[in-house]
Amino acid sequence: MNLPIVVNAAGGLALFLLAMLMMTEGLKIFAGRGLKTLLERWTSTPLRGVFAGMLVTGLVQASAAVTVATIGFVNAGVITLRQALGVIYGTNVGTTMTAWLVSLVGFDFDIETFALPILTIGVALRLLCTTKRWRGLGDALAGFGLFFLGLALLKGAFVGFAGNLGAGLSDDIAGGWLTLLGMGFLATVLMQSSSAAIAILLTAASGGVLTTEAAAVAVIGANVGTTSTAAIAVLRATSAAKRLALGHIVFNLATGAVALIILPGMLWLVAALADWLDIERSPAAVLALFHSVFNILGVLLILPLSGYLANGLERLFRSAEEDLGRPQHLDPTTVATPSLAAAALREELLRLRVIATHIVGAVLAGARGPVNALQRQTAAVAALGDAIAAFIASVRTDLMSAEIAAELAQGLRTTRYLEECVRLSPYARELHLAMEGITDRPTREALQDLFEAAAASLALAARAVDAAGHDAERSAAFEHFERCYETAKTALLQAAVARHITVDLTETLLDQLRDTRRLVEQLVKADRLLRSPSRAAEIEQRIMVEEVTDPAVT
Repeated sequence: MNLPIVVNAAGGLALFLLAMLMMTEGLKIFAGRGLKTLLERWTSTPLRGVFAGMLVTGLVQASAAVTVATIGFVNAGVITLRQALGVIYGTNVGTTMTAWLVSLVGFDFDIETFALPILTIGVALRLLCTTKRWRGLGDALAGFGLFFLGLALLKGAFVGFAGNLGAGLSDDIAGGWLTLLGMGFLATVLMQSSSAAIAILLTAASGGVLTTEAAAVAVIGANVGTTSTAAIAVLRATSAAKRLALGHIVFNLATGAVALIILPGMLWLVAALADWLDIERSPAAVLALFHSVFNILGVLLILPLSGYLANGLERLFRSAEEDLGRPQHLDPTTVATPSLAAAALREELLRLRVIATHIVGAVLAGARGPVNALQRQTAAVAALGDAIAAFIASVRTDLMSAEIAAELAQGLRTTRYLEECVRLSPYARELHLAMEGITDRPTREALQDLFEAAAASLALAARAVDAAGHDAERSAAFEHFERCYETAKTALLQAAVARHITVDLTETLLDQLRDTRRLVEQLVKADRLLRSPSRAAEIEQRIMVEEVTDPAVT
């Protein structure tokens, strides 16, 4: 093989990849938060998600970047799995714009005459503009110019490659579909850009190295290869993100399999469309058309089944926290019968109390689990609380007695208290960790007494709700906790005055101490409501009076 041809091909590929990176990063900076806003607001249905994915991918010219961003949004809970699936379908169609750009501009125009002015404008914006946004546009335009210069080098290299090896190579490769699929897949995996891989395949077909059929099979492989980016991105991500990545893989594999099965028919359809569009003389344009047709076909096939796919994916990669946050007793069929709904609600509230006391108990005992594990548990309890609130709101009010209405209202307030005590548990954890580092003995002992008193109140609150004869014991335990709280607060202030601990640390510890007190208060209130379903109205009224007279209690 001629060394200059290899050097030109490697240089063209390097320039091409650099250009793709500059275009993607520059356009993301220029667009700012607009792309994120688009994905958040315009994905309410799978079909709208498809159009959003097409538009965003077309703008940033990188389906992998959009896929990773979408996984990030799912990871953060910004959009749901069902919304994100539509975006993923759309990215596959949006990435075909690169193929059209290469085929219609890269081979039908004088590339240098087209690319150099764009490169000049981009560099000028990059050097002269002071705002980050316009400098991002300069990077994107410079990348756009380099994109076509790299394409010109690749085109020349493939023409020379075909001339050296002869036309027989194309026919030999065309016979091995598995080889071609692997070639396209590997190119995308290595470059982490299906757009770059497909552009190279289009250039190879235009240079006579590959026949249209052979290049079409390699394009299918490149399209499947783009799933590698998503698979890598979710190695340490949440379960929801892993489901999305698997959905991406399923979609691309299914689309590729269908395209291979009906490849002769698709090539005939593409040839007919190319003849109608008068682009049949350009192998690159015909391949770009094939790329678009088979991706659109994939969306048309999978979109009606998207709900079933989402249901199947939601059963996979289930984490303990997700099972924690999923209601187990709230049957939607009971909302038409308020008495049954109230019974189901009570069972779910008892389950929520068990979960809350388990989480809080571990914190008060000084458990040293990872912080993100506690954060995930807190999020799961919040999700369960939302589900309980939605269930209560769905119960039919026209068939509801005053007693059932009061019980449902009481259930909503109980849910709020249990959610709040779990939400505050990270602050109690921080106080416990800080206590272990305090050298002032009276302060440390006061805080230790506080945690022991809190644990005692928790143990009583965790008893069976129908256990009688423990009201006085519960009240005495909480009063003891309150005394320990006042003692700990006094000890912290005295330690600060004596300069045993800094003022800044004292303020932080006082905030955490107050949050710990509030945590125990919320748990005690929830326990009262769960033990007294027949006195719901009385307890509601007393709690409302407490909240008005004591601003620290809500």
